[in-house]
Amino acid sequence: MIVIDLQLCKGCGICQKECPNKAVFIENKKAVVRENCSSCGICTRVCPVQAATRSARKQGAVKCSSCPVQCEILEGYLGACRRYQNVNGQLVRNRKLVTEVSQDGPLITAVGAGTNYPCCRPAPHIVQDTVDGVEVVTVVTEAPLSYSGVKVKIDTNLYIGEEGSKVKREGKVVGMVDTEEYGSKMLSVGGANLLTGQDGFIVARTIVEIANGERVKLKVEEGSALELQVGHPPVINGVEDTKMRVGCGSATIGMFAAHLKEVVDEAIILDHHVVGLLSEHLAGEAVGMSWSGVIPNARKSTRGRYFGEPGHGWGGTSIENPEVAIKSVDMSVAKAGIKILVTETTAQKAALFRVRNDGSVQEIPITPDVRKVIELIAGNCEKAMVSALYTGGTGGSARAGVAAHPIKVTQAVHNGAARLTIGGAPAFVFPGGGINFMVDVQKVVPKAFTWVPAPATVAPVEYTMTRQKYEEIGGHIKSIKRLSEFKESKVVLTRKEQ
Repeated sequence: MIVIDLQLCKGCGICQKECPNKAVFIENKKAVVRENCSSCGICTRVCPVQAATRSARKQGAVKCSSCPVQCEILEGYLGACRRYQNVNGQLVRNRKLVTEVSQDGPLITAVGAGTNYPCCRPAPHIVQDTVDGVEVVTVVTEAPLSYSGVKVKIDTNLYIGEEGSKVKREGKVVGMVDTEEYGSKMLSVGGANLLTGQDGFIVARTIVEIANGERVKLKVEEGSALELQVGHPPVINGVEDTKMRVGCGSATIGMFAAHLKEVVDEAIILDHHVVGLLSEHLAGEAVGMSWSGVIPNARKSTRGRYFGEPGHGWGGTSIENPEVAIKSVDMSVAKAGIKILVTETTAQKAALFRVRNDGSVQEIPITPDVRKVIELIAGNCEKAMVSALYTGGTGGSARAGVAAHPIKVTQAVHNGAARLTIGGAPAFVFPGGGINFMVDVQKVVPKAFTWVPAPATVAPVEYTMTRQKYEEIGGHIKSIKRLSEFKESKVVLTRKEQ
């Protein structure tokens, strides 16, 4: 049980904030522990003055052995992972096992299966059925993985921060800006070092909430405020970004040069990486144009292609006023009256300018024919969305529950003899040693991920193979149950008091 030394307690509230069971509250500037406390020990680890300590075992509590945390749970209450409940003195997995899966999936998923700990015990469920005349076995477990995280893809041209910048939640570091892939920003949230660090609890919670499709607010250090939810448009600094760019500035010129040529004399496509200049670009030449004399406000790379500066302006550049996109006009080449379109790769913002006799420019209303081309570009953009890949590695404990020789499990997965799925979804397995995988969280059974105060995230893991292969790799044959028998029993997942 958890005991608070009231002489030491400063009432800072960190324990209240971090407690997964909401079992701690502050009253009269002192921490008070409720009966639903499961003695998971998070408060003892986050208390800055060591006022919280774990004392003798709770009277009447059942100790959970599903992970190293070993919660003590009184009747009617949940453990810190929120997976197991004490029902009449037995710990019951509080989510029904998900047995309905796609035709080409595992026999059952591991969602709701529970965990066997420590490593030497067989996985909680090993089932067998006949598929196309072949005896097939699926081994399932909900594996606590300290080596885990999520790669978050944000479809946006808006600036979020420099690569390598820290990503924070409630002031705590939970990840970093990873890199930028085509048309999207990438975040890496979690990983072993952050999970085992001082703020590991909030890191684990963040990974799981993202993977389960919950809305999460993050802040990039010296960058943007992010509001992210998988399957929904990203919100950057309070603005929802609805369009994913059709391509970089150069690619946009390349794709729409013929259309642009018909309505303007010049086009500048602003993009935080590559700004395109229509008349100078090879695509412009291909449709019969020659350089107009317009010089864009960017660093030249190659013909018709310029490097933009990242910022909170148009196209994710630092340019917030479209007129600034036109650095100058060389009137020895240009003609007064020519029209210049300035827009973005998503065409969400656009402005039209006319060149005066002295080389200065004047903004004019966008004409109907120019509007059609802008709409053409915008119409070729996809909807912006947040997506995520859960990444992890099924270590020795997860593999030993499958077979007596963990290396044979690894070999079977790598040579295709055993198929790895996560919550029923196909997983990509990295080459090389171990079983490092990634999975699209939108393909996994909803709300499939949890976390434990180790801290670690918990992923549903399934291995499916022929019974013959399972026997060859030293599988736990005596633990196999037939699928029909399994479903008829309606599976009550209980764990007796240890």
